[in-house]
Amino acid sequence: MKREKMQIDFKKDILPHLGGIVLFYLVVLLYFSPVVFDGKIIFQYDILQWEGASKEILDYRAATGEEALWASRMFSGMPAYLVSFEVPGDITNALTKIITLGLPHPVNSLFFGMVAMYILLLSFKVRPEFSILGAIAFAFNTFHLISLDAGHNAKIWAICLIPLILAGIHLTFQRKFLLGLALFAFGMMLQLKFNHLQITYYTVLIVVIYGIGELVHVYRTKLFGHFAKALGILVIGLILAVGANLSRFMTVLEYSPYSTRGPSNLGSANVSSSGLDKDYAFNWSQGKLETLTLLVPYLYGGGSTEALPENSRTEQALRSNGIDAAQTRDFVKNARTYWGDQPGTGGPIYGGAIMVFLFVLGLLYAPKRQKAVFLSITILSILLAWGKNLEWFNYTLFDILPGYNKFRAVTMGLSMALFAIPVLGVLGLENMFKSSSKQQFNKNLLIALGSTAGLAAFFWLFAGMFSFRAPVDSNFPNWLAEALMDDRKAMLKSSALKTIIFILLSAGLIWAAWMKKLSVQLAALGMTLLLIVDLWTVNRRYLGEDSMQYNPSVQFFSITPADEKILRDKDYFRVLNIENPFNDARTSYYHHSIGGYHGAKMKRYQELIENVLGPEMQAFVQKAQEGDFDWKGLHALNMLNTKYIMAGRGENAVFLNPEANGVAWFPSEVKNVITNDEEISLVANMDTKSMATVNEKEYGKPKTGSGMVNLINKKPYRLEYEVDAFEGGLVVFSEVYYPKGWKASVNGNEASIIRANYLLRGIEVPQGKSTVVMQFEPDSYFKTKSVVVIMQYLISALLVIGIGYSFYPGNKET
Repeated sequence: MKREKMQIDFKKDILPHLGGIVLFYLVVLLYFSPVVFDGKIIFQYDILQWEGASKEILDYRAATGEEALWASRMFSGMPAYLVSFEVPGDITNALTKIITLGLPHPVNSLFFGMVAMYILLLSFKVRPEFSILGAIAFAFNTFHLISLDAGHNAKIWAICLIPLILAGIHLTFQRKFLLGLALFAFGMMLQLKFNHLQITYYTVLIVVIYGIGELVHVYRTKLFGHFAKALGILVIGLILAVGANLSRFMTVLEYSPYSTRGPSNLGSANVSSSGLDKDYAFNWSQGKLETLTLLVPYLYGGGSTEALPENSRTEQALRSNGIDAAQTRDFVKNARTYWGDQPGTGGPIYGGAIMVFLFVLGLLYAPKRQKAVFLSITILSILLAWGKNLEWFNYTLFDILPGYNKFRAVTMGLSMALFAIPVLGVLGLENMFKSSSKQQFNKNLLIALGSTAGLAAFFWLFAGMFSFRAPVDSNFPNWLAEALMDDRKAMLKSSALKTIIFILLSAGLIWAAWMKKLSVQLAALGMTLLLIVDLWTVNRRYLGEDSMQYNPSVQFFSITPADEKILRDKDYFRVLNIENPFNDARTSYYHHSIGGYHGAKMKRYQELIENVLGPEMQAFVQKAQEGDFDWKGLHALNMLNTKYIMAGRGENAVFLNPEANGVAWFPSEVKNVITNDEEISLVANMDTKSMATVNEKEYGKPKTGSGMVNLINKKPYRLEYEVDAFEGGLVVFSEVYYPKGWKASVNGNEASIIRANYLLRGIEVPQGKSTVVMQFEPDSYFKTKSVVVIMQYLISALLVIGIGYSFYPGNKET
């Protein structure tokens, strides 16, 4: 039997998709033209901090082609898995270049987010012109742009891959097994590569809700075999994706219990609390009414600090009260506009007035199955974002959902709504144009208008019902606070009016197309342009051209006289930058630092900071201000080999600590302990050079010795010491203890590393001269890296085959 030749109509089958891709590319190209054409970089504070934290690792990789694996310059040393980490032969970086057509990182994520959403909407049989509209609405919401401005690049990439992952799942359940498997495995592989576990967690929630929808459908249709087959195929895809990231997955999984996300080491021996503290996890919780910034962006005044328009009430008040022009200009440029429930915000989470309007139409027109799924995703997303403002719900989930207590900044949960709203919106639009009832159309259009433009009109008319008062206002005189409140009110009214206009214009285009006074394609193009204008103007306030600079790291990491003075000392030691030490990684760019910047530092180190280092530093500074430099009182800092304290950028702001313990030493007394609480209390008060603590329940009772220790060779992952022991016994090293991967040898013979002084390494050495080597060789990395490369090539081949087969003549995949 002859196979039917596939007839491809260029105008119908290729041109719309090509046009969509070109439009997506142009949107990114034009918005980020300084980045694409001028070589500028988005000024991202978090990325600058990452650059400082990873400098040693990047330099070592460039010089040797090897992975450092251990970040020795930050927090006195920690695994490099969540700082900078690559597997030799990894092709995912090359793949992202290909699929984003060479656009620079990180703006390429938005382009691919549009492509991924476009694919998902096409898989739901939405026509291309509506799919383009939904794709742009998804990728260019303010949450994504504000996150890019902050440097949350991995987060945005992970979010932008959600549509591709769901497209693969949806196609698999639609019996497009090969293509579905390929898209799912590819999307999941890349999302896991970007290693943003919180977004992956939200992705799982989305998939579970979608899966429940499919399960209900299967129950009604009794097609259990088909469901089982699709599920089995997706399990294969998940195995491939995990395998393609096995080194990342295993190392992070291994590190997690020892990070700040792991259980506490302190407290009652019978209590093992794990995860984050509730107050910390829910600190950024969105107010219930604040969710309506999805519709009216400046309902709560925009960002924490934002420029006010010329001749604002605040500017007038400052001038009339005699404030000089420079101060007035600075205050107005950085006015405290936000008055919501959160401690602060980079800007509103705005989904686009047009898309929220279409979302309501989706509730009225979308197929029941999809409506239930994407409405459920949206509702769950909003409830999660409310955090502590909905305690009974969110605290319960925090306690019972596996792994959920590892995450913070719950407003990030709105990423699920920002994904679901465009999907349901364009599904509704598609089905509306398939309906034939004019009466029902008029009724539904009025309902959608009333619930969106009508709500915005209510805010516009009755803005006075809000207080517009923020906690920060208590710092200002009444006349200034009242002026600020007036400006916040003006922002709300202006924003509400714009929302009304954009929705009315979109509704007019829909009405004209439905009444056949305008083609559907032109109506869709008109709405797309309106959407771009709306999102563009709001986003420019938070990520404009002034956020794009020529290599901001040059200025940020410009070497100071203080750095130069310390760098003249070629010994191995650590530096304490007394100015914000534990939230700044700039020091790590040049020096081995006591501090750093990372959200998942080691748990024991964080406990030392809170219980010992913090109070110790405070007491030292207080005495130093009185002229008494109590170096001997720095018990914990001395054991961490803190040779220099830096209190500014000038050369005279650097202080040499003569009491630093050095790289390693023989304590003359070992105090055996049985609990962590007892041990950390001793570390805070004992002379760490003469005394050491060891938990006898874990490591027995090592004997004391005497002698000298010199570091003769150092790499990030390897330390070699020359020991001359007058009497054999315990040597304490000023290196952070981590039980997974560090291996030691004494004169070539394997030796045990014990934990001393709460978080340092200790090794027992024999009398006489010895060579001690400590090397970081985690099995979680070395035994998995070959699997990673093999799986990545398999998935890439599967993607090519899956796409090719979908165009193959006679393909009847059902």
